Amino acid sequence: MSGDERIERARDGYARAVYGGDPGGLDGAERGLDAVEADTALARGLILHARYQNAAADTGASPTEDPAELRLFERALELYRTLGDTRGEAEALFWVGCVHQFIRHDDEVAVPFLERSRLLAERTGDKPTWSEALRHLGIAAHRAGRLDEARERLEESSRLRREIGALPGVASNMIGLAYIAAAQDRREDALATLDEAHALADANGAHAIVRHIEQARAQL
Repeated sequence: MSGDERIERARDGYARAVYGGDPGGLDGAERGLDAVEADTALARGLILHARYQNAAADTGASPTEDPAELRLFERALELYRTLGDTRGEAEALFWVGCVHQFIRHDDEVAVPFLERSRLLAERTGDKPTWSEALRHLGIAAHRAGRLDEARERLEESSRLRREIGALPGVASNMIGLAYIAAAQDRREDALATLDEAHALADANGAHAIVRHIEQARAQL
């Protein structure tokens, strides 16, 4: 059911209760509005996250966090849990973890959210969220010096992304795999991985990923 349909259902429930004396549809209508609010909170959080990422790319430095972002993802998580929407819960868990990892640089706080997101996404077959959680768990493992684990997580994330056709995401993962290869003294593998990532990103119009690949090549 779409958001518009849920809102119309609430209006119909109001009319039946007020004019017809039948309040039986109000609980269902309210749950429908909770679902609309959850989806809206998550989407608004995504907009703020995209703005943060773009600001970081433009300035080359970490911009100021908008505290509304985490609040929106946390509200979405609360509502999805109340609704029993496991798929939505998995996605909201990922984004809460992502804020802690990507913006606040706190893997200790982020990893439990990411692990729970991975578990629920795998359980519901939500490959996009599953692959995202694996990617960011790989980043956490890389930062902690667990290079084999990091490589395994990123490769599994890439497998899932290929299955759903998310090829720019595969190219993004390859940047991380190149850094891991370099850390394992496999420099030729690292450069070859970046070449493959560049071709993939360029073919799919992922211009932001291409810039990240060039930055990685300069550092390696």
